[in-house]
Amino acid sequence: MAVVRLHRFRVARADLDRLLAQRRTLIDAIRLVHPGLTETRLTRLEDGTYLDTWRWDRAEHMLAAVAAAQGVPLVDATEALMLDASVLTGEILDETPDQVV
Repeated sequence: MAVVRLHRFRVARADLDRLLAQRRTLIDAIRLVHPGLTETRLTRLEDGTYLDTWRWDRAEHMLAAVAAAQGVPLVDATEALMLDASVLTGEILDETPDQVV
């Protein structure tokens, strides 16, 4: 069953471009080794925080990638740009795919 890992954080305005570039590099690197990462989406919320949603095809793939990321310099450097960060993981129970009309 698909799962999502949600990262909520703030970032200093001066660090946003660097965070975006490092995030793209990090996602590409993770997908090379962990193909279970099926979708990512970064959203700026109305309160100025960001919600970074990573969808995985299975919990096992997500857990393996999270474990492998510990101590990786690019991961640490990207996380260092995130202020007041929190992480939640959830299992997708129901969703409605796009409908073609």
